[in-house]
Amino acid sequence: MKHGRWVQVGSASWYGHRFQNRRTASGEAFDLHMYTCAHRTLPIGTLVKVTNLTTHRSVLVRVNDRGPLAPGLVVDLSYAAARSLGFNHGGRMRVRLEKVEGAEMAQLNWPAMTNGIPMATR
Repeated sequence: MKHGRWVQVGSASWYGHRFQNRRTASGEAFDLHMYTCAHRTLPIGTLVKVTNLTTHRSVLVRVNDRGPLAPGLVVDLSYAAARSLGFNHGGRMRVRLEKVEGAEMAQLNWPAMTNGIPMATR
């Protein structure tokens, strides 16, 4: 916790083609092109700002699954989110997660909001 906000720092990985169209914990089909993630404890639908601590690039993702299953990870990102953050083909990346407060209802329109446009910032 930092200044009353929820913050977590740790390692991230990503998942993609192997899981395409499989059901997530939210009940929706996984889409590797959407900005989503798997987190062990954050409520489904939570919006999270994920920042690559090396490049300082950030994306907004929506928690729609549980995980990550691998030890030592704090989050599994979709392929689209990982790519926007600068992931190379595999491996892990050190990230900071920040819960976006007051955004609980935004998840209702999230798929329509992205329209395939990358949401990465520098």
